[in-house]
Amino acid sequence: MKFDFEKDFTLENDAVLLRPIESSDVKSLLHFSENEPELWTYSLVSAASKSNLEKYIDLALEGRRSQHAYPFIVFDKRKNAYAGSSRFYDIQLSNSCLQLGFTWYGKQFQGTGINVNCKYLLLEFAFETMQIDRVEFRADNNNARSIAAMKSIGCTVEGILRSNSFRPDGSRRDSIVLSILKSEWKGSVKDRLQAKVKAAKKL
Repeated sequence: MKFDFEKDFTLENDAVLLRPIESSDVKSLLHFSENEPELWTYSLVSAASKSNLEKYIDLALEGRRSQHAYPFIVFDKRKNAYAGSSRFYDIQLSNSCLQLGFTWYGKQFQGTGINVNCKYLLLEFAFETMQIDRVEFRADNNNARSIAAMKSIGCTVEGILRSNSFRPDGSRRDSIVLSILKSEWKGSVKDRLQAKVKAAKKL
């Protein structure tokens, strides 16, 4: 399996646009880092503060250069503003699988339907363009909001990795693991997400 990590892919529909993140995007996301640091409460890597945001983006770009990640910045077309970020990571082309995560949106964008639009575009790209067979999701097991969102789009819970990583504050976390398989995408998840995207237009 091959994927061109050097090519800039843009994912887009009526509501959102996702394009590869760049170093210069610090200025577009900085107000979140300075004013909404709680966005990264459950994240393994915090982008709260300018220096942390710069490191956050640098790590994302290094992942792309080393061909195990592909990070995006999210633009909300309805609000005409940058809303957050998401990425593919732990990309294993030899095993036809990847993880989808490091997803966050500013508070004013939460609950607006932006997440279902982004997830639809990202999953469509993973399964239909990259031809990935398995997309995995992980979250802090205390992050009820994120877990509920993943279940709502059709993710299957696989289990809990106990005390498997550190939080930014140094404490240990349990990580819940969920996934979607290509057969599930084709069977029902794609249709479910399309319905959610359609419903989100009314928000």
